[in-house]
Amino acid sequence: MKKHLLTFAIGASLISASIPLQVIAQDRSANEKIIQNYATMVHQDYKRTYEDALKLQSNIIAFLDNPTRETMDEAKKAWLESRNSYSQTEAFRFYEGPIDFADADGNEGPEGRLNAWPMDEAYIDYVQGNPNTGLVNNDGEEITIATLMNKNQADDEADVATGYHAIEFLLWGQDLSLESAGQRPVSDYTKTSDNERRRTYLKLVTDLLVNDLQTLVKAWAPDQDNYAKDFIRDDDALANIIKALATLSGFELAAERMATALDSGDQEDEQSCFSDNTHNDFIHNQQGIMNVFFNTALYEELKKKDEELAENLKEQILESKKLLESLPHPIDREILNTPKHSASRMQMEKAITSLQQQADLFKKAGNAFDIEASINE
Repeated sequence: MKKHLLTFAIGASLISASIPLQVIAQDRSANEKIIQNYATMVHQDYKRTYEDALKLQSNIIAFLDNPTRETMDEAKKAWLESRNSYSQTEAFRFYEGPIDFADADGNEGPEGRLNAWPMDEAYIDYVQGNPNTGLVNNDGEEITIATLMNKNQADDEADVATGYHAIEFLLWGQDLSLESAGQRPVSDYTKTSDNERRRTYLKLVTDLLVNDLQTLVKAWAPDQDNYAKDFIRDDDALANIIKALATLSGFELAAERMATALDSGDQEDEQSCFSDNTHNDFIHNQQGIMNVFFNTALYEELKKKDEELAENLKEQILESKKLLESLPHPIDREILNTPKHSASRMQMEKAITSLQQQADLFKKAGNAFDIEASINE
């Protein structure tokens, strides 16, 4: 399999002649159990996320067929459920798997289409002070799935045209108040010629999201000639599992998603800013980490190698979970908009520190498996 950008070195002690062959076989068997359990989990989690996306698709179709406040609220509820499912799968990133690979021919996994942020909402549709901006209002550009794919981050990372946050903005609109999430009017989707392009955009961007998630389910399906089959046999599989947990903990979640927004104080740096769902993004990212650590035998096998480290990592994971769940929300009003050194800001800083410590312990866990780990930034 292709070499990854982040390097993990397998310790020479695993093949040392001084180690009994029986011990080597036991280690290999333990690793294989973790890897097989992990591959099964990834498939099940992507399948659940795909099924939740199908429910979102169904609710959006119902909303477009009959645009009312009630059908719009049902579509929003379905988005929140689908979003939370997807957030747990982010523990499966950061080693150039099906979700985020990039090859020499310019082909890439769908992560950038599914989850790109922060986004310039004016790239998609009207914003306060500019009623004619965005792809929705550009009559010279036909709205098709191919167009949306080609336009996504075409010239700038903030030019996001697809994915969860594009759908989020199309459902909620801009979040212009600290007292509520976005308040896009239902009248934006009534069946008139003025709304035809927006209605088409919402349907197609949701169809694309469903299609991309389906490719991930197929890539990880058991007993197929696919990525999962290769992953299970890959010598770097366990290293990649631990790398993903360390990177999501210490870089993507702690630094990119939390510290950046905290430092800037800018609501636009929130991940799910239109719906005020950012706190749930944090919680479900951490739940995904917990799922891998506790439900693949990784925790049990680490205990056999270093019981103290395993217990320390367990406690740190549970502490991070508690801190994230207790964050005041919505994040923009209760944390980002508060004065420097406010109690809520200090609480978020404490959660960031806990996640960084969690990442450090995952790197030590790699060492316990004779894997030298570093975070993929």
